[in-house]
Amino acid sequence: MSHLPGTWGLPWVLLLLLVGFQLPRTHAWCSEEDMGMYQMQDPDFPGTVQFALHTFNQQSEDNRAYGLERVLSSWREQVEPKKTFSMKLQLRRTICRKSEGDIENCPFEENPGWNNTFLCFFTVRAIAQTTQLELLSKTCWEERP
Repeated sequence: MSHLPGTWGLPWVLLLLLVGFQLPRTHAWCSEEDMGMYQMQDPDFPGTVQFALHTFNQQSEDNRAYGLERVLSSWREQVEPKKTFSMKLQLRRTICRKSEGDIENCPFEENPGWNNTFLCFFTVRAIAQTTQLELLSKTCWEERP
């Protein structure tokens, strides 16, 4: 089978054109076991978790505050100058009211008859070298005992 001169390069050129126009992205994923190390490596991550928790408490109709029990998983997508963090969090009801000033150190409510735990998936965008955070999505459901 004969080919015209230069036609072998055509598929590669098309492939490079398609791939070449993609913005460079960096993905990072982290399990709960790696969370401590990951949080230290990315200075923006703890702030995005706090922002997600604060947003949950603001939007919740419960008069009690919820606190972070565990980060179940998280990953990051970076397209300069923005980082987008996606995280699955386990949130638990505390004994403190939302109106109290310092809810960060509130103990969790211990009521076995009450389902007081939520699993939430948040996506938060952080703009590099600023304090701007934007909630892109939030999905929560009650955790079944």
